[in-house]
Amino acid sequence: MSDQKPPYLAEDERAMLGALLQFQRESVVRKITGVEDAAARRPMVPTGTSLLWLVKHLAYAETLWVVQRFAGEDVELPDATVYEHDTVVSAIELYRSTWSRVDPIVAAASLDDLARDAPDYPPVNVRWVLAHLLEETARHAGHADILRELIDGQIGR
Repeated sequence: MSDQKPPYLAEDERAMLGALLQFQRESVVRKITGVEDAAARRPMVPTGTSLLWLVKHLAYAETLWVVQRFAGEDVELPDATVYEHDTVVSAIELYRSTWSRVDPIVAAASLDDLARDAPDYPPVNVRWVLAHLLEETARHAGHADILRELIDGQIGR
């Protein structure tokens, strides 16, 4: 697996946040691509974290923060639980379909627009939501790096 470098941008804040989030998303997908389903499903650390769980959890997090909390849509959140029938392909499809739902909502909003439905949190805007998703995705991409190395020795972003 070749090591990819993040994009270097001198553009505006929105473009930078979007490009860095997309880079981290794709990093997670690269980490799980090519792994056998059983290995991706298998917890590799005492906390029970697996590659499939990471991908499903990130789909959950983006739907929760952008579609439900920011846009205020009444949607069923993706289930991050890993089941015996889950596959690498189905997890990647879920994650990518989440992007196609999240990205247009973000594109139509101002970075200063406030979340509509986050009653347990102080007011947060799109800028904060994107920064949070970026750090959450990057953190889990790091976890995926370690899990993939434990599975088959593959390294690289």
